[in-house]
Amino acid sequence: MRVLVLASQKGGVGKTTIAGHIAVAAEARGAGPVALIDTDPQGSLAAWWNGRKAETPLFARASVESLRDQLAALRDHGIALVVIDTPPAITESIRAVVEVADLVLIPTRPSPHDLRAVGATVDLIERCRRPMVFVVNGATPRARITADAAVALSQHGTVAPATLHQRVDFASSMIDGRTVQEVAPSSNSAREVADLWDYVNTRLSKIV
Repeated sequence: MRVLVLASQKGGVGKTTIAGHIAVAAEARGAGPVALIDTDPQGSLAAWWNGRKAETPLFARASVESLRDQLAALRDHGIALVVIDTPPAITESIRAVVEVADLVLIPTRPSPHDLRAVGATVDLIERCRRPMVFVVNGATPRARITADAAVALSQHGTVAPATLHQRVDFASSMIDGRTVQEVAPSSNSAREVADLWDYVNTRLSKIV
């Protein structure tokens, strides 16, 4: 079983949206069973899942204190991938979540303010000695700042080759518990999510 954690001290970077999309993409590509865990007190991922009609991915309730026990139980039940959403903060509870990760995905919007905010997240993950990957999210197509952001992030670590662009269908698809892959499977947004999952899956498969 692999554990993918989405983390960033910066709010509004798309952690919840990416968590849901990655989980659905993993199921669609045969990497399941997949389970979601929401450690954000706001419960946005849980609310999205509650609106789903599809039976997958699964949702597992777990507190930070019970996280390791819950992960062990999910492993015993044959879950192949767990995707964990976290609140926008750097706290000891976030550290406890990062420590169980096989890979940490750090969504970052291509803006100077967002790029300046990645330092604390990177420091935490490095202290926990966990592998991490940046994903540029909410990018403007063909904008120079997107490429500049990728270059800046590469100074801190690996940047996923798949960029998620700012499109209405990402937000609108989350309203009723679906994703762009389900609402508009032939869209550019759906292709970007598939490309991101393929890359993340490759990284996870290399972890011993």
